[in-house]
Amino acid sequence: MADVDTILAGKYPAKAHARAVVKWMREKNPNLTGLLYLEGQKTRMIEDNDSEAPFRQRRYFYYLTGCQLPDSYFTYDIETEKSTLFIPPIDPESVIWSGLPLSEDEALSMYDVDTVCTTNEVAAALVHPSSAVWAIENQVSDHITFLNFNEKDFALLKLAIEECRVIKDEYEIALTRKANDISTIAHTAVLKAVKTASNERELEALFIQTCIANGAREQAYHSIVASGTAGATLHYVNNAQPLQGKLNLLLDAGGEYQCYASDITRAFPISGKFSTESRAIYDIVLEMQLVCIDMLKEGVIWDHVHLKAHEIAIEGLLKLGILQGAKEDIMRTRTSVAFFPHGLGHYLGMDTHDTGGHANYADKDTIFRYLRVRGALPAGAIITVEPGIYFCRFIIEPYLRDPVHAAYINFDVLNKYWDVGGVRIEDNLLITKDGYVNLTTAVKDVAEMEKLINV
Repeated sequence: MADVDTILAGKYPAKAHARAVVKWMREKNPNLTGLLYLEGQKTRMIEDNDSEAPFRQRRYFYYLTGCQLPDSYFTYDIETEKSTLFIPPIDPESVIWSGLPLSEDEALSMYDVDTVCTTNEVAAALVHPSSAVWAIENQVSDHITFLNFNEKDFALLKLAIEECRVIKDEYEIALTRKANDISTIAHTAVLKAVKTASNERELEALFIQTCIANGAREQAYHSIVASGTAGATLHYVNNAQPLQGKLNLLLDAGGEYQCYASDITRAFPISGKFSTESRAIYDIVLEMQLVCIDMLKEGVIWDHVHLKAHEIAIEGLLKLGILQGAKEDIMRTRTSVAFFPHGLGHYLGMDTHDTGGHANYADKDTIFRYLRVRGALPAGAIITVEPGIYFCRFIIEPYLRDPVHAAYINFDVLNKYWDVGGVRIEDNLLITKDGYVNLTTAVKDVAEMEKLINV
């Protein structure tokens, strides 16, 4: 694979994405004709305020344009394969405050489209009779009409983009790798600062500052900077508690680079040295991750990989004495879900929890209910592998009150582990025909982490 910066010096491959989307749609509708129509996100104002709300481009629009400009539109003629981007024209009053916008010629040189027009030309472009228009429900402006189209569909295009987004091309892989590289710098900065910091918010600020300084202006999601027992809360977002007296920090944070996410989690000792209990749990989770990563390749069933993570968790917790009884019985009763309640991972792309995973949140089997990806993994997909073990009283105590589960949990041994909080280790993996490529390089070896903390 070419150097990341060399790849990213080219244009985002919007035309290739459009062709892939049309190909997918044709498999569902062999007689597919007409026009694809998409709108970018609108500029929105903060409620009761004259300032703009933070802007986040619509991912469906970005996938076919590579354009982050607000208030833009896009059409793609299926027969001619002609793509047209419509960008806002010059507004003299806006120029006073914000400067000149991107010109049509500049946009054409920047984006992988055939033609660039201004948004005041959109309505005229839709006047010409055509057989069908394919758009996304609730993403068509009120002033836009499709009167000249014989067929109007607001479902298939969205589904097609969601499915095509699963398999990443070279450019998307490079964007994800770049996001990972920047986030690794930020994770390392937090490791080096954790021993002398006094509050979670200092570390969140450091992570965000480091990402921005290295080119990732946005965060892929709200950082989780959880100290002590807060690490047992999966999506903890308070990030403002003191660190004194806490054992560990769980840092789940990732920068976003040009609309593509990274998603990295590490857990490490605040003091620079794991307690005996914390190290024991960390070693189990690391084994869960390494074994599951080694299973990855095209065609592997993600459900099976998830079950393997639970098997290793059960074996490890049995050795520590937290669980007791037969491994097979613990798996059959799903008692391990008390300690590992979430899915092993999810697709990653323009969204942190990216599209195309076909989750089944109504699954009655608790071990699979929160698994965000089901079935076989295709080559070209990027997926997170993020096993964890947590000591959350709210989750575990109902299991202790249930005689079926309580029989397999040793309460006396469990009591030694509450202060561990939670341990999760998460990397971003590219699936290949014969294996995988780990895009995440943030340190997770205990000796290396402790060395960085104690520098």
